[in-house]
Amino acid sequence: MITGKLTAKGRTTIPLPVRQALRLREGDEISYSIEGNGVTLRKGPDTGAKAPFGTFNEWDSDADRTAYRDL
Repeated sequence: MITGKLTAKGRTTIPLPVRQALRLREGDEISYSIEGNGVTLRKGPDTGAKAPFGTFNEWDSDADRTAYRDL
């Protein structure tokens, strides 16, 4: 099990193994699903096809994320 701590302001750092497993990068959105007394963390909001360029892996570079960040 991977653990972390919560700050007084309700913040936490997502541990490196989790960030690597989800391939999270700065600026990525994450979504939470509350399930009983637990929570599931997922990369990106649960928007399916609504996420722009979500299915186009060839547009997944740092330059592309910078260019499309404010869309």
